[in-house]
Amino acid sequence: MPNDAVPAADAVPAADAAAVPTAAAAVPTADAEAPPTAPGDRAQWRYRPRWALRHRRALRATAVFGVLALCGLVLLALLREKTGTEGFVAGLGLAVLPVPLLLAAFRWLDRVDPGPWKNLIFAFAWGSGAAALMALTANTFAIRWIAGATATTDPDDVLSLGATFVAPVVEESVKGAALLLFFLLRRRHFTGLVDGVVVAGVTATGFAFTENILYLGSAFGEDLATGASVLGSKTVGTFFGRIVLTPLAHPLFTVCTGIGFGLAAATARRRRARRVLLPLGGLLLAMGVHALWNGSAVRSPLGFLAVYGAFMVPALALLTWLAIWSRQRELRTISGRLPAYAAAGWLAPAEPLALSSMRARAMARSFASAAYGPAAARAVHEYEGFATSLAFLRDRAHRGTADADFTAREQELLHHLWQRKEFASPALTYAAGATGRFRPAPPPPPHRDYTGPNPYRA
Repeated sequence: MPNDAVPAADAVPAADAAAVPTAAAAVPTADAEAPPTAPGDRAQWRYRPRWALRHRRALRATAVFGVLALCGLVLLALLREKTGTEGFVAGLGLAVLPVPLLLAAFRWLDRVDPGPWKNLIFAFAWGSGAAALMALTANTFAIRWIAGATATTDPDDVLSLGATFVAPVVEESVKGAALLLFFLLRRRHFTGLVDGVVVAGVTATGFAFTENILYLGSAFGEDLATGASVLGSKTVGTFFGRIVLTPLAHPLFTVCTGIGFGLAAATARRRRARRVLLPLGGLLLAMGVHALWNGSAVRSPLGFLAVYGAFMVPALALLTWLAIWSRQRELRTISGRLPAYAAAGWLAPAEPLALSSMRARAMARSFASAAYGPAAARAVHEYEGFATSLAFLRDRAHRGTADADFTAREQELLHHLWQRKEFASPALTYAAGATGRFRPAPPPPPHRDYTGPNPYRA
């Protein structure tokens, strides 16, 4: 298939030329008479509609989630033993309240290039099951060791030492293990800052969910034993402190690790030291913030409020700004990389503008559904996903982080786009115009002819 040069604005920087596949410097030219050849056997496709699964992958996923489910069952049995049946049920009912809101927030952040649901399910299952089980076991042994090594008779001192110096290291390490797995094994779905924040936030949400069951269930059991009133109960205080006041505490800690892994994923592979130091620095920062938080909470209420107001609130505001900025940066990547493919004939001129707007995307799907039916809307949705993957693939190539199979991936994505172009191109063009992002050039004025004698006419 012939190649044309990409405009200079889309050229590969000279410093990255050696690390980027040579095909990254050119976009294949679209030929309406010769559509792109299907990229090999369907079983070898790297990009596919979401519902297409291979049996091997399904079996592997079943095994992984089976192990996580087993960890969850063991953990639930331990929680029930510690809190009692009534405390466990009450803690479970109260702890689940903030989970849908937090998951919806992180999923919204990932809307531009959403990862598969199975990745988020794995992250939540890891945090609520495997990570929580490992942390509970390690913290229990650590507290026993501290009690024996220091010969401390006051259990409050032992718990204070464990919460300040042991729990942050253990808990952030086991939560960070999920990020490490995504960084090593899911590189196509883990490519930048937003992915790191989303995976870290979902993992920590699962971990906090299980931890809240323990704390709320224990508080409810104590209230039952003492017969405390509703307003003066420990359950109400624990619920207010953990669910109302600080539901984002664990996600905020682990997002520090996620930022480190996300920046490392966006770094060129040749910079190995940076790809190692960034995640390590993020993990150490997460441990430090977690230790500061726990230390202030176990020492005095005033210290907790001081840390909450002076550090946690500004940190949460900064994290929110960073997440929204990263999401907008992804949309700018789409609008900056896809025009090269429009110039080569693969996309209509208005499509990059529509694809870089979430409102225009939704409008295109609605237009296709109303004009052609649900199957066309699904085709437009898949087209948007493949075009987004194409933009990010090319952006990674220009940053020197693309794999050696860049050309094969590009051809495969172009094939998928071509198969859905019939419905997607008019829908996206309409959406770009309806949202005011694209104004077609006015037609030229009509040619005026004269009926009289004209000496210049042949």
